[in-house]
Amino acid sequence: MSPNPISTLIPDATLPTPVVPGVAGRCVVVAGLARSGLATIRALKAGGARVIAWDDNQPARTAGAEAGAEVLAPDAIDWKAVDLLVAAPGLPLHFPRPHETVRRARAAHVAITGDVDLLFAACGEARYAAITGTNGKSTTTALLGHIIGRIAGTTAEGAPARAAVGGNLGIAPLALPALGAADLYVLELSSYQLDLTSRFAADVGVLLNLSPDHIDRHGDFAGYVAAKRRLFDQQPAGATAVIGCDDGPSIEVFDALAAEGRLRVIPIAATRPVAGGVWVDEDFRLIDDLNGGARPVMNLAGIDTLRGRHNGQNAAAAYAAARALGLAPDDISAGIRSYPGLAHRLETVGHIGPVAIVNDSKATNAEATRPALDAFRRIYWIAGGVAKAGGIASLRPWFDRVAHAYLIGEAAEGFSRTLGDEVRWTASGTLEAALDQALADIAADAQAGEGTALLLSPACASFDQFKSFEHRGDVFRAAVAARLEGRS
Repeated sequence: MSPNPISTLIPDATLPTPVVPGVAGRCVVVAGLARSGLATIRALKAGGARVIAWDDNQPARTAGAEAGAEVLAPDAIDWKAVDLLVAAPGLPLHFPRPHETVRRARAAHVAITGDVDLLFAACGEARYAAITGTNGKSTTTALLGHIIGRIAGTTAEGAPARAAVGGNLGIAPLALPALGAADLYVLELSSYQLDLTSRFAADVGVLLNLSPDHIDRHGDFAGYVAAKRRLFDQQPAGATAVIGCDDGPSIEVFDALAAEGRLRVIPIAATRPVAGGVWVDEDFRLIDDLNGGARPVMNLAGIDTLRGRHNGQNAAAAYAAARALGLAPDDISAGIRSYPGLAHRLETVGHIGPVAIVNDSKATNAEATRPALDAFRRIYWIAGGVAKAGGIASLRPWFDRVAHAYLIGEAAEGFSRTLGDEVRWTASGTLEAALDQALADIAADAQAGEGTALLLSPACASFDQFKSFEHRGDVFRAAVAARLEGRS
């Protein structure tokens, strides 16, 4: 069974979902009808709005109609009568070119927003912790949600009455339960979602790290960073910003926010001490210097669900955010120790003797794969799919750990050129073929022991052969289970 720490952490699952206020009798267009769009339709209809919906795909349009919206093509909508456009996070706002609904809304001077702002409008009394960054945000969100969920509704220090986890991770914002002033939302927010916010104000905002990603959507790296910065620009004075200080661009954000003096800015790091913050030392101990004294609070070594130095950064961020929310160090440490892990992110799905079989399907770019390669001594690596800009050249410092690479999907040819003669590789084509070849090679490897992994960490998007990275990881997990059952 895969770990699932991302469901709503609420004892009473019958709580109503949010109702968007101030839209009764108004005309709202919802563009993009995946899970966030359908939840938005329901929340707007509950608020009394007339909802027009559009998606470029026919099955999604059918789902929108079933949710209660009037489905009209962008050129059939009377935009002069529209009060608001709610765009799905995946809809291009500027680059490579605006979606047609966005272009027409702007021409008619219609305001554009997203579902995160609508959740905040509906449930603004609740507290919010929001996590963003290029990599690690899903793990950090799930970890923080787990820490808080263990004590929600108790008399423990800082415990909210109820808590819910979602956003870019798992449950769409407007599909989460409606919460009040004693409650807390823990949201993972992508740059796409933040690009659509203008009112959302988190009590605690977390930026883990920054490296080039989604450049096609934001135009350049500066545009991508600006989207992430919106999380902090919209926080109220005195709110908390937790900033990773392990990379140059994030340090620049930290320095700028600290110089402004408007927010309480907490540095966290996995590679070095940070005065007044939280970091992981060379012995993998979590160090709390929030009040001075640099006190070790726990050792992260041996927590399999937080394997690797990158997860030290995730743990430091979750710890700092939980402390900022008022939780006690002992409660936070207990939550970190009991964290069940996140599906598709360094998820151990089986063993062959001492060799771990690891599903890291969520690694959709080289920067996300780097921590996985760093976590093991000897690796049988399954990689490939739809390559991102730069491919895997940045992973060359870890090539000496790769006993053999098995290349799948569209990226196989390009990856093989990068690996060249430095790494033994096989053009496997499919995930199942790669798994079988890796299992055979491991069986013949006398060096395969502790610290060895059969690792699916594709460094690629999945859409050439799978519906999503989740689908890719599920297929891998099922294939591993079938082969291990056959062995037994």
